[in-house]
Amino acid sequence: MPSATTTTSRRAGQAQAPLRQARTPAPGLFLTLIAVCSAVTAANIYLAAPLLSLMARDFGSSPSAVAWIASVAQLGYAVGLLFFAPLGDSANRRRLVAGLTLVTTVALGASAAAPGATALAVAIFVASATTVIPQLLVPLVAERAPADRRARHVAAVIAGLFTGIVGARVLGGLAGQAFGWRWVFAGAAVLTLVLGLATALVLPSRRRREGPLFAGLAALPSVLRRSPDLWRACLRQAGMFGAWSALWTSLTLLLTGPAYGLSTATAGLFGLFGLTASAVAPLAGGFVDRFGAALVVRSAYLLAAVSVPLFWLGGQALAALFAAAIAIHAALVASHVANQTLALTATSTPATANTAYVVAGFAGGAAASALGGAAFSHFGWGGVCAVAGVWLVLGWVASWSRR
Repeated sequence: MPSATTTTSRRAGQAQAPLRQARTPAPGLFLTLIAVCSAVTAANIYLAAPLLSLMARDFGSSPSAVAWIASVAQLGYAVGLLFFAPLGDSANRRRLVAGLTLVTTVALGASAAAPGATALAVAIFVASATTVIPQLLVPLVAERAPADRRARHVAAVIAGLFTGIVGARVLGGLAGQAFGWRWVFAGAAVLTLVLGLATALVLPSRRRREGPLFAGLAALPSVLRRSPDLWRACLRQAGMFGAWSALWTSLTLLLTGPAYGLSTATAGLFGLFGLTASAVAPLAGGFVDRFGAALVVRSAYLLAAVSVPLFWLGGQALAALFAAAIAIHAALVASHVANQTLALTATSTPATANTAYVVAGFAGGAAASALGGAAFSHFGWGGVCAVAGVWLVLGWVASWSRR
């Protein structure tokens, strides 16, 4: 006759088996689904950028007058990361991802129906704040990956994320020109709903840690103080992402303005040059696993520094813009793979550390994007390039402000 202990263990194993089966799909399929979901949800933050001219025409204003909407999306994402991403260390991931997916879908639908710029900005802010699903998934991927291939697995998700970011510019511009900018947001709502719920089904359905739900948010300052590596990763990515954001969110204004006079759809195709740089992510992951994050970040900053004068020349020469777009995307992707891998392994609370890292990056991006739009209005394209250069210097120098 089995003992009480044996019976209890057997019952516990039977109770846990469905959980293991529900959250253990084939590794390749699991990673692919997360990468695709990351691409679709990350695209939501950048849908507005290629559609600024169409929105301005619809609302009866100039493109530069609505450029601030693009920075509102990035600010919303940073706020959402601050409050929702730390929950990955404690909350039920399946329920959290499903809930955020539903709210994002509703907010994107509201964006499509917005009657004016203010209502649109509010809806985009909410949609961006709740579309933080990729940053709930990256720590999970890092936990499941073998130690010697961790950066490669993280890089696969980052490649999907950047494909979505750049794809939003290309497909958003084409779809906006063909069907109108409102249908772009409506289509994004449908894709987000389908991919978000499909991803939620394969995630763990239990809480990871007991304790206050927002303990990770409260712990952010102490986590940063205790980890110089995390501090440097945050500041360097803030500088890199800020430089990229200033250039990329203002690029539509240059391409559709008097200098080139391109249509919104043609300007959106320009993003294909950035899309080619997404192939850098797997290479960067391999270099991080082999040589460490520091070397990859230094190389990325050097490449970004070269891209800024190329962007400046691109104000008059389209070929220079082509080269600059590839260079800045390659630098951003390589830097992101290295810095995020470092952030995820710097502490014992990866979701909280990842929150600090991504919030720092997007806060830097939102600030630089807003300054870039203002600089374009007052100083032209040269002012945008100056903002990008200053952000790179600040990100690198500030990261050495404490040992």
